[in-house]
Amino acid sequence: MISRRAFLGATAATALATTFGARALAATGSTLDVALVNNTGNNTVYCYVTGQDPNAGNAWMFLQADGSTVYHPPSPPSPGTPLGADCAIVLNASGAGPRTITVPRIVGGRVWFSVGKPLTFLVNPGPGIAMPSVSNPSDPNINTSWGFCELTFDASQLYGNISFVDFVSLPIALSLSTPQGTQTVPGLPQGGLDKVCSALREQGGDWAKLVVDGPDGKPLRALSPNQAISTNPGLFNGYLDDYINQVWQKYAGTDLVIDTQFTWGQARGRVSGDTLSFPGVGSFAKPSTPAVFSCSQPPFTTANDEMGNLSARLAAAFNRTTLLDNPVQPTNEDPSRFYQQAATNHYARILHATLPDGKGYAFPYDDVHPDGVDFEGKVQSGEPGTLTITAGLT
Repeated sequence: MISRRAFLGATAATALATTFGARALAATGSTLDVALVNNTGNNTVYCYVTGQDPNAGNAWMFLQADGSTVYHPPSPPSPGTPLGADCAIVLNASGAGPRTITVPRIVGGRVWFSVGKPLTFLVNPGPGIAMPSVSNPSDPNINTSWGFCELTFDASQLYGNISFVDFVSLPIALSLSTPQGTQTVPGLPQGGLDKVCSALREQGGDWAKLVVDGPDGKPLRALSPNQAISTNPGLFNGYLDDYINQVWQKYAGTDLVIDTQFTWGQARGRVSGDTLSFPGVGSFAKPSTPAVFSCSQPPFTTANDEMGNLSARLAAAFNRTTLLDNPVQPTNEDPSRFYQQAATNHYARILHATLPDGKGYAFPYDDVHPDGVDFEGKVQSGEPGTLTITAGLT
């Protein structure tokens, strides 16, 4: 799952360009230099670049092994067809310095890294790409250490972020040079994966079941609750029910105010029965625990409209369990109050506590925040220089 930026009432690219103003429009070059650094301690590391090509009708694209040639997989006659080109970009040995590649304009991009062996990508009719999965036990990559970061590079800006929306595994860090200075996202610290897995096991219950050990018996990754539920629907059954019921009870007697942080302004809602209604906008049925952790199952919507804005902010507040404390979302949010309930998203809590700067997407709408604060671990510029992506510790 690609982490979803908090809706601002426009496409992500347009909304982000608005942040920079007119100076950012068409400010980027046609290609971006990306320096890939191997600090994993393993001399065999591969990189893959995938996304959609805005210069080819948003067709699926890969970079080939030379790190510059674009490959558009054709639609195959049958599912599970291997890629028709070598798209494994081999990194230099650990500690030997970067390998620089050239990335063209790309939307919804991912930069993947795998340690010790290449990743397997398959092509289905369409074409559709069968990406590596951490939730499918039969996936050919299931016992490989791999991870990714995300980026969009268009005519107006570069936006990149680290993501733990699906799982925690290989440390990935970002550094972007810009005319205004260097932006950095440090990612996981020394022993970060082990710290996260240890804390999840100490939390106990279904949280301990998020830890996935590799063939050597050591932690290979930790799944997000949403990913874990997708393969084991019984996990976290009713986990947030008491909290959700308390929220519904509270807002039967007082307004819940949500600031869309866009031209729609604030919306006021009240609960009647099992429905939270925002007059003139729409309504939400009482959500389930899986809906809260996914941020996308009903009653939440991912539409890029006012209801999408309300969904993003409501889902974020449920994950952080701040709705009982704060009736003005997200304007009056206090990060010190996040995840303070006994039943909360402990995966997100543990991740943010482990990250040196506290930043990195832990659930899809982790970029919902009061103005002037961010939690998502991003680099962003209308005039990007070289983007350095480090696999392993910086």
